[in-house]
Order: sequence, then C-alpha cells, then structure tokens
Amino acid sequence: MVLLAMVQPMRKRVYASAAVVILLVLGRLFLGVYQHDEFGDDVLFVKHRPVWKWYFRSPIGMSDRTLEELPPAAQQEQRYFNEFVKGQGLSR
Repeated sequence: MVLLAMVQPMRKRVYASAAVVILLVLGRLFLGVYQHDEFGDDVLFVKHRPVWKWYFRSPIGMSDRTLEELPPAAQQEQRYFNEFVKGQGLSR
C-alpha cells in the first residue's frame, strides 16, 4: 500500500513533465521571431505551418538586390522570410 502511494505523485510528475515538453516543442514548431526588414525590430509571430526554424530575417532587407544575387545560404534564408513573413502579410 505504501508503494502505491509513492507511485501516484511520481506519475503526476511524469505527466506534468511530458506536458511541458510537448508544449515547448509545439511552441518551437508554431511560433517564430522575425527581424523587421526595414526597422530591425524583433517580432514574435505564429507560423502558418510547423517548421523547426525559429528566427527569420531578410538578407535583402530594403535594398534593390534580387534573390539571384545572393549566395545560396542567403537565398534559402530569403525564401523562408518571403514564405513565413512577407507571404503572410507581416513586415510591411
């Protein structure tokens, strides 16, 4: 009987820990921060689809450069920014 009394609080602790981990993972998948391409402010936003990427910035910013002028890594970063920030009507 004593062993059963010790298992109940442990089970609650495991469930609470699992719930916290699940909430953190969901937050990471569905929340993001973008750097405003004109003013440089960091803004929290809700992503339209789950992606592990957390921080979004525009390598082009407000310049007149095109996507083709950027190196491949910066092109991918700009594509993410266009999809998750500009495509959703943010950072106007």
